[in-house]
Amino acid sequence: MKIRSLLLCLIILPHVANADIYKWKDKGGEVRYSDVSPLSNIKKESLYGKKIPKPQAVLVPIKADELVAVNKDPAAKNKTPVTKEEAALKRANDAEDERKLNETKANEQGIRESNCRAAMANLKTHNDGGRIVRINDKGVREYLSNTEIAQGKIDAQNEIDKNCEK
Repeated sequence: MKIRSLLLCLIILPHVANADIYKWKDKGGEVRYSDVSPLSNIKKESLYGKKIPKPQAVLVPIKADELVAVNKDPAAKNKTPVTKEEAALKRANDAEDERKLNETKANEQGIRESNCRAAMANLKTHNDGGRIVRINDKGVREYLSNTEIAQGKIDAQNEIDKNCEK
């Protein structure tokens, strides 16, 4: 009985997992393939059960000194790419620059959030009342005076204003 169920599942599985593949031409005249149907106003062809042709790539070798020249030239960022390789290199450089920028922003955001949490904890400590103790450079416990506590509240509130989003 288990073998029959297994065979039935193996026979039915390819029919269930099959998806339609569509072929159409975009505005630039390039042929596109996708498993998602394009807009309804675009003429498309379903390739269900047909073999999809592999894209033909034309590879042009680039010399190492040409590659360096494209990367180092400051005017290269502003000029329009001439070849597909230059366009791909420009896209790769732009993507890398954007990734670095996003990574820097994420790091700065994480630091701000950490500083915000610390400032809120400091403000809570100063507002709770009681004696606040800190350890000096010699390792001796010191109690903060009322003026030091008041200054700590002001400093913590300034840090909250600077680092916390409202």
